[in-house]
Amino acid sequence: MKQENDQRAGLLYGVGAYGMWGLVPLFWPLLEPSGAVEILAHRMVWSLAVVGVALLFLRRWAWIRELVGQPRKLGLIAIASAVISVNWGLYIWSVNNGHVVEASLGYFINPLVTIAMGVLLLGERLRPAQWTAVATGFAAVLVLAIGYGQPPWISLVLAFSFATYGLVKKKVGMGGLESLAAETAVLFPPALGFLLWLGARGDSTFLSGGAGHGLLLAATGLVTAIPLVCFGAAAIRVPLSLLGLLQYLAPVFQFGLGILYFDEAMPPERWAGFALVWAALMMLTWDALRTARRTRARALRLAVPAAEAGAPVDTAPAPDTTAGTGAAPSTRTGTEASPGTSTTATERTPAP
Repeated sequence: MKQENDQRAGLLYGVGAYGMWGLVPLFWPLLEPSGAVEILAHRMVWSLAVVGVALLFLRRWAWIRELVGQPRKLGLIAIASAVISVNWGLYIWSVNNGHVVEASLGYFINPLVTIAMGVLLLGERLRPAQWTAVATGFAAVLVLAIGYGQPPWISLVLAFSFATYGLVKKKVGMGGLESLAAETAVLFPPALGFLLWLGARGDSTFLSGGAGHGLLLAATGLVTAIPLVCFGAAAIRVPLSLLGLLQYLAPVFQFGLGILYFDEAMPPERWAGFALVWAALMMLTWDALRTARRTRARALRLAVPAAEAGAPVDTAPAPDTTAGTGAAPSTRTGTEASPGTSTTATERTPAP
């Protein structure tokens, strides 16, 4: 009963996390007339404040001393910070400039980019279905490029920056709050310096926009941290296969908002490109679920003879290879893994 309650709570946390990430395009326009860079700087500054309060409440500070003594890990965190700042900044700009649909495409194709990076950078081998999915995704990009008259740069930069962030985070291997605290600590000085510079020039909207606008800018820290906390709660309660499927809620919501709320155009060639991307993701999901079932069945077949022989039986669950159906988002409650690789549920990257 307790396990069922935990899974039910985990499902709600997961839907809440990805739902909030999917609905975040409704929030960024509220911050106008602030520009994307000013919003990004506030997000960095206030995220550190929120995460710092959370760590103070949880009394989790020991990791700082360990991190300071590891220059390589500090370098990786600096790279992750730079990459995620590009991702965050471009996403905010895209939403506030009428490119919500194209931004959602970036998170749809992110799993395909993650797979490609796994092959090119990590020497991973793909199953036939994965190769087919990657080829279909490449065809989708070509169709969209023809439709746009140019490659869908926003989608590609968002996908590649997010996949790179996930790859770096996988190597860092820190907890979600700790990782976000370290990254925002790296970003805090330049972000604060930029905001002070804007204020000195008289171009800051933090105070000139009124108290309500200032509170909305400060709320960017909560908008960043709350979904991450919900994701972390979900990751330890639900199977990785379910978490991998839930992650598609975010770009689906973003896509729906782009069409229904922001009234963005969807010409036939764009529908064709998106259809190819969705077909590729369905292939990935089907292949991952099939592989997970085979892995469990093989583990059970091996366990039965061992039990009959009186040998100790490892009752740990088989690795869930559906990790690679995931996109996001995510810190150690957040790093991406490519399909076919074995990761824990806490190694995924948070979405924007």
